[in-house]
Amino acid sequence: MAKAKNTVAGISPDPLPQQTLILDNGAHTIKAGLATDSDSGNNDGCHVIPNCIARSHRDKRSYIGPELTEECDDFGELAFRRPVEKGYIVGWESEKAIWDRSFFHPGAVLGKPLDPAETTLVLSEQPNAPARIQEMADEMVFEEFGFGGYARVLGPSLNTYAPSPFQTSHPVPAGQPLECALIIDAGHSHTTCTPVYRGQPLQQSIRRLDIGGKTLTNHLKTLISRTFAVHREDSLVSDLKESISYLCPDATSFRNSLEATWQGGRYDPRSRDPSIIIDYVLPDYETIKRGFVRPHDPTANLRNLALGIGTEGGRREHILTIGNERFAVPELLFTPSDIGMREEGLAGTVLQSVNSLPESVRQAFLGNILVTGGTSLIPGFVERLENEVRGMVDEDVAVRVGRVGDPVRNCWEGGRRMVGNKEVMGRLAVTRKEYFEFGEGWVRRRFAGKTG
Repeated sequence: MAKAKNTVAGISPDPLPQQTLILDNGAHTIKAGLATDSDSGNNDGCHVIPNCIARSHRDKRSYIGPELTEECDDFGELAFRRPVEKGYIVGWESEKAIWDRSFFHPGAVLGKPLDPAETTLVLSEQPNAPARIQEMADEMVFEEFGFGGYARVLGPSLNTYAPSPFQTSHPVPAGQPLECALIIDAGHSHTTCTPVYRGQPLQQSIRRLDIGGKTLTNHLKTLISRTFAVHREDSLVSDLKESISYLCPDATSFRNSLEATWQGGRYDPRSRDPSIIIDYVLPDYETIKRGFVRPHDPTANLRNLALGIGTEGGRREHILTIGNERFAVPELLFTPSDIGMREEGLAGTVLQSVNSLPESVRQAFLGNILVTGGTSLIPGFVERLENEVRGMVDEDVAVRVGRVGDPVRNCWEGGRRMVGNKEVMGRLAVTRKEYFEFGEGWVRRRFAGKTG
C-alpha cells in the first residue's frame, strides 16, 4: 500500500508514458484499445472483450475473457462469473485474470502483450463509486499491474468528448468536451442520468435507475421458462433479447399492442396480430450454432414433424414463438412497477435529475440528452424516451434526445479524443512515482479534482 507524504510542493511531475491504453470496463464487455492520432471516427482500434469467465457444463472447460468469442462454439449451458456487480469492480481476482489474458498474454487482443510500465491507463468508472472500491482499483493498477501512468475518469465525462449526434453551427474543437449534455448510460447493470458541464459531472444531480440489460434478460428468461427450460441458458436468452426486442412509442401504443397479441379466453377467442408475432429457431449447437428469427409460421412444427424433416440431418427444429414479450420486456425501463420495483421509470428519472439543477440551465440539458450504452440499441428507445419526457414538461420547453453513433464504444472513443488533449491529461493523470510518493488519498483527491 502506498505511503503518503505531507507535502507535494516543489516536486516536478514525471512525464507520463507515451503509450496510452483506454479501457471502458463495463459489466458485460470491456472496450479497450490503444490511443492513436487517427480521427476516422470508426473505432477501428477498439476491441470489445467479454468481461467474464465462462464455465461450460458440457465440456467442463473455462473460457477467460476473449477466449469466449475466439474459441467457444457451444454456448449452451454456460455458467458466467462476472467481476463487475452493480457497475463496480468487486471481483478483482477474476478481473485480473481477464486483464492478464486480454492485454499481457502472448495471445493479447491488441496484437502483442503490453508493457504496463511503459503504458498510461485511462480507466472509466461509474458515478458514485464507494471510496473503498476506488482505492482497490488504484492499488491494482499501480501495485499489481505496475502501470506507469493512470487516470480514473467517470464514463459520462468521457462520453462528452466523443462527437455529438446533434448538428451544430459551432463544432466542438478536437480534444474538448461538449459544453453541456445529459448523458443517459443504459448499460448491463443499470441506467444512469448524469448532467455534465464542460467535462465535469454535476454530482448532486446524478440519478440511477436499477434496470439495465441484465434485468431485461432475466425477466425474459422468466417468461420463456413457462414454455422452455432456459434457466441455464443466459447466453441464448441474451441473444434472443437483442434479436427480438423493441419499445412501443408511447403507453397508448403499448396497451394497443398488448390487446393485439391477446389470444382471448375460452369463450372469447381472438386472432393475434401476425405482424408482431415471430418465430425464433433455437440453436442445437451442432448444425445451428446461433438462434435466428424468421416470420411466424404456426404450422411449421407440425409440418416438419409429419414430414420427418427439420434442420440438416433430419433433426427437428425447436421453435420458440414470441408475441408480446418482444415489447413487454423492454417496457420495464419505463414502468419498473411491472415487476414490483418502487422506482420512477427512465423518463421520471431524467426529470428528477434535471429538476435538481438550477432552473436557469434546465432547458440547456433537456435540449442535449445523449443516450449511450448497449441497452439503448433497442429499437424505439430514443423515440420513446423523447415522447415520455416531452409529455412531462411544459409545451414551450424544447426536448431533444439523440443516440450517439456507436453506443457500445462511445465512451472509449471519448477517452481516445480526451487523451489527445495534453492539458487535460496533465491535470487528470498521475504517474506511478507520484502514487508511491504522495499516497492513495492524494491520488483519490486528484481524480476528484480536489488538488492543485
